[in-house]
Amino acid sequence: MKFGVVVFPGSNCDHDAWYAIARNLGQPAEFLWHESASLGGCDAVILPGGFSYGDYLRGGAIAKFSPIMGAVKKFARDGGLVLGICNGFQILTEAGLLPGALTRNRGLKFICRPVGLRLETTASPFTSAGRKGQVLTMPIAHNEGCYQADERTIAQLEDEDRIVFRYTHNPNGSMHDIAGILNEGRNVLGMMPHPERACDPLMGSTDGLVVLQSMAAALTGSRT
Repeated sequence: MKFGVVVFPGSNCDHDAWYAIARNLGQPAEFLWHESASLGGCDAVILPGGFSYGDYLRGGAIAKFSPIMGAVKKFARDGGLVLGICNGFQILTEAGLLPGALTRNRGLKFICRPVGLRLETTASPFTSAGRKGQVLTMPIAHNEGCYQADERTIAQLEDEDRIVFRYTHNPNGSMHDIAGILNEGRNVLGMMPHPERACDPLMGSTDGLVVLQSMAAALTGSRT
């Protein structure tokens, strides 16, 4: 299996994601430049956190037009695994791969600290290695992490078990404490916390491995 990590101008968590995959998970990973129209045969794609060019307009508003996003959309439509972290989550909503939007934090300040996340469902290729109700610790680092959607969308997410993570103590004002959601096909996950920064004991938590190990298990299963 091979993971692809998309690099946008201004990205600052792409190397973190690569390290988590290649060193902590022990799987092949390569960088994918945003101007490429191909995913290079990757079996899973990560849109990393940090920042992307054009975020001064709105998080992900310009990055969604990058050539590689056409390939990501097709890959997702065909059932490929796509994980968007922080700014990657913003890009996924801007690109229409996930519903809703990420807006300014409730306190209008950048937040960077560990948070508690309650795992709401294990019925996804991103969380099968965890336990429903399990509380995980991962860091957040964002200015626009407040998840917003109309009530009909929220109700649909609830009814279809597509809310993957909720904050145990809401840091940014997200509706219904939402920290991560799935698309209808359950193969695209957007989450604001950073699992790649919680994969090494030196970082104080390895809870992020639940996400990456689940993805690896799903890819292994798809090949048998």
